[in-house]
Amino acid sequence: MALESKGYHGNIARVNLTTGAITVDHPDDEFYHTYLGGHGFIAYFLYKEVPAGCDPLGPDNKLIFACGPLTGLPFAGSGRHAVGAKSPLTGGYGGGEAGGFWGNELRRAGFDALIVEGASDKPVYIYIKDGEIELRDAAHLWGLECKPAEQALRAELNDQRVRFAQIGPAGEKQVLFATISNDLNEFVGRGGMGAVMGSKNLKGVAVRGTQLPEVADMKKILEMNKWLATEGKPMYQGFGELGTAGGTLGSSQQGNLPTLNFRFGHWPGRTPHGDNNMVDPTEACLTTDAHAGAQAITGQTMKDTGLLTGTENCFACVVKCKRVTESHGRYEIDPDYGGPEYETIGMMGSNCGIDDLEAIAYANMRLGALGMDSISCGATIAWAMECVEKGLIPQDDLQGVDLRFGNVDAWLCMLEHIGYRQGFGDHLALGSYRAAQRYGEDAVALAPVVKKQELPAHEPRVKHGLGLGYMVSPTGADHMHNFHDTGYTKATRGLHPLGIYKPLPTTDLSPEKVRMVMYTINWRHVQNSAIYCMFLPWNMDQVTDLIRAATGWRTSLYELMKVGERVNTLSRLFNLREGLTHETDKLARRFLTPFENGPLKGRAVPEESINEALKTYYSMMGWDRETGVPSEGKLLELGLGWTLTNTCA
Repeated sequence: MALESKGYHGNIARVNLTTGAITVDHPDDEFYHTYLGGHGFIAYFLYKEVPAGCDPLGPDNKLIFACGPLTGLPFAGSGRHAVGAKSPLTGGYGGGEAGGFWGNELRRAGFDALIVEGASDKPVYIYIKDGEIELRDAAHLWGLECKPAEQALRAELNDQRVRFAQIGPAGEKQVLFATISNDLNEFVGRGGMGAVMGSKNLKGVAVRGTQLPEVADMKKILEMNKWLATEGKPMYQGFGELGTAGGTLGSSQQGNLPTLNFRFGHWPGRTPHGDNNMVDPTEACLTTDAHAGAQAITGQTMKDTGLLTGTENCFACVVKCKRVTESHGRYEIDPDYGGPEYETIGMMGSNCGIDDLEAIAYANMRLGALGMDSISCGATIAWAMECVEKGLIPQDDLQGVDLRFGNVDAWLCMLEHIGYRQGFGDHLALGSYRAAQRYGEDAVALAPVVKKQELPAHEPRVKHGLGLGYMVSPTGADHMHNFHDTGYTKATRGLHPLGIYKPLPTTDLSPEKVRMVMYTINWRHVQNSAIYCMFLPWNMDQVTDLIRAATGWRTSLYELMKVGERVNTLSRLFNLREGLTHETDKLARRFLTPFENGPLKGRAVPEESINEALKTYYSMMGWDRETGVPSEGKLLELGLGWTLTNTCA
């Protein structure tokens, strides 16, 4: 039956790397209504088709590239796609999103999603162009870092506009937090999707297309984009100037900037003499220099020093929030790899005791070239630094690397060793939790993880609702499909369509806050299924209008919220099946321990309160209050009754 919905091609490609078979599925309208796109597609195919208990780095795992009905349309924020698989880092649901231009090209090439199955016995890449798909040899690309690999591919295809989603050496060597990058500066960063790609001997997916699917009301979409570029401009203008890096100093002043493996939330930096000695944060919190280290690495400093040489945008976007850094000084920094954003500055910078912004920009480039997640990499190195400081890791294990906070040379050396799995870096390539298991319970207690995934640069001791979000996240600690309390302490305008009007303090964990968290997280799953950028100021009603204009559906905010709830619940079912139960819905011990000093001295996440909030969240979601298992009635209400018998055992 022909697809009635607009905004989709009705084509989902499958490439089996074991057999070489290439096929195309044609889902019906009900499928698109039910799962929408992006993470909705990923959750469906993972639960339905990936065998229970499979090795994430084995051929039975599937790697799913998914667009949504908004991907590639001519409005700001539409340049995104999602990638998911069973995560080798967490052992559960894995997935993330990237911006840039790759998703737009896949859509224009005639497909809504791509499912990669099996594993090749030799390096290959997939080439998709205007409805045609082929497997090609990638032996000449294997081992190359990302920029030379992209250059070689474009020369081979004689097409400088082809877009390439690829892995670097870290993915080839299956570092458990390896990324999939496109455009050299956009990354599906969390959960080790690059390692899954490497396990399949898949170097990358090249896409080129010329035809978007037909949409129902292009005039409406263009009108809304015009509104954003004019009346909506004040809502994002400052963000375009400094990007996420612009918030670094403010984050330190809030006590929210991860410092020295999350021991502190403010960053005074190193001594004024420029050596590797740390300013004691205990003493610095009482002085005007308490945030000097944060000031040294903020987005404003990046601009003022000339390290920032430009900005870039994703497809169709007017914001241009992406940093471009270049240097020919102490470090040779290639601008094609972009520049560091807040997460990289926090996790590779202050969290490792580094306040050298040029060195951080160079590390950002090397992470891009090798294909590694700056969040997990920075957190894992910082964990090791604290363990070395406390004598938990013997010096012999480090093989001569003086791995201590603030030692730039050792920090950069270890980054390279992780990417190429050399020396002690081979052990750190497993992530902080697995690395810690070699050294005992004291070392494990210092690993800043939820579900074995490292926390990003946002402190749950500052934002308690965020901490709850980390606990229930299907991917482990993740700030993107989460709730940020600081945005709702004075007003809740963004949540008014859902009936939430009362602002609450950041430390509130009442049922009212839990409802805020639950609704927001479910909406995040809508955003990641639709799929569009969360940094654009589109409100819920506008997103509903955009989806109507794209698809022609008589949809509503209610229907979309049910999609979010469905995707959230289906991800939960996948994790439960893979052994991630309520026992893994826990914050690391560090965040239940009070800050000893700083702007939030004495502040911790109250363990009893957040555990009660967790149970309330379960209940509100229609999951068992004690175990977090979705009830049969809730599954039937969400149209997930098929999961009661289909477990893909």
